[in-house]
Amino acid sequence: MSTSVAAGSGGFRRFLVAGWQGTRLFRPILVLTILLFIGLATTQAGFLTSQNVQNLLTGVSGLWIIALGMTFVLITAGADLSVSAISALTGIFLAKIISGGIPGWPAVVLTLVFGTVLGALINGGLIGRFRLSFFVVTLASMTALTGAVNIWSGTQSFTVSSPVALQIGVNSILGLPAPIWIMIIAFAISLWIQRWTYFGRDVYAVGGSISAARLSGVRTTRTLIITYGVSAFCATIAGIISVGRIGVAAPNVDANLPLQAIAAVLLGGTSLTGGSGGVGGTILGVLFLGMLQNGLSIAGVPSFWQQVVTGVILVLAVLGDHLGLIGDRMRRRRGRGDPAGPGGTSSDEAPALAEGAASADVVAAGSPTPPDGTPALAEGTPILRSSEPER
Repeated sequence: MSTSVAAGSGGFRRFLVAGWQGTRLFRPILVLTILLFIGLATTQAGFLTSQNVQNLLTGVSGLWIIALGMTFVLITAGADLSVSAISALTGIFLAKIISGGIPGWPAVVLTLVFGTVLGALINGGLIGRFRLSFFVVTLASMTALTGAVNIWSGTQSFTVSSPVALQIGVNSILGLPAPIWIMIIAFAISLWIQRWTYFGRDVYAVGGSISAARLSGVRTTRTLIITYGVSAFCATIAGIISVGRIGVAAPNVDANLPLQAIAAVLLGGTSLTGGSGGVGGTILGVLFLGMLQNGLSIAGVPSFWQQVVTGVILVLAVLGDHLGLIGDRMRRRRGRGDPAGPGGTSSDEAPALAEGAASADVVAAGSPTPPDGTPALAEGTPILRSSEPER
């Protein structure tokens, strides 16, 4: 009996250790989020009330969903600055087609298709097919779509009185507002895509090294098109939720929204250079930013100062990512006994197997998708197969 109890205790301990090790990339934001929660709960009397918690979660619902899509984009070493414009444009599109006589749920489906195709063809097509800079493409599409929003709407807001919009943005299910359930479902689907699908593995491969991924048989163009389509899909969901919550489709493009999403993703441990990270850390980054802004609002801090704090956090997140990369390089050099020096080559300068001559087909499609924080394909040990067809 004691032997079985000891074995069970040892297994549980190993489970806890493995779980803690799995939080390596987003461990700092996990600790900061817990400390911020404790601090606000003890200093702000209204923070832990049921109404405030629901307001906090529904308030970050749009950022939460957009940040999930942005995570996949950043893992590919890109960024999508057009999400706020897509969100506003699809909100206007939804209002227009509902006023044109299309019923609620078909209108929602058409809006999702419209937004997804828009992001996949414009952003994904130009970046994936023509290899243009993601910054230039998404900035240009943000500017063009913002103009399209104002032209199409005539700078006027449109009331949306569809019952479906109310069901999505206002109604409660099992005691929780619908946006919170949408957040939970979106996170579960994103986690499944990241961990257990070929597309999730391909995203990490492209972010680790797009040339190595191409040699591995990954269809990099298709992966990038789908990735930016996923980002636009998430932005469209956020736009629909916004319309449902306020009952109005407004031609307002929040220029801070993409930066907030990027800040949340970076805080969650996803690298700005691509190839590592995941949605688990992203939701912690969103919750951290949401709790911080909520606490500052309860304390009566003006919204302008909240923007200053968000900007400082974004800079610190980028700085932390940069310092983390430097630390990883130093650890790899020490581990390989391969310091850079006169007449020597550092481990960072030595080309990886997948980045060298394509003497074999390097394919990692058969292996399980890496969890949060696993190194990119080009940094791991590739699986060599001689006759794997290109997926």
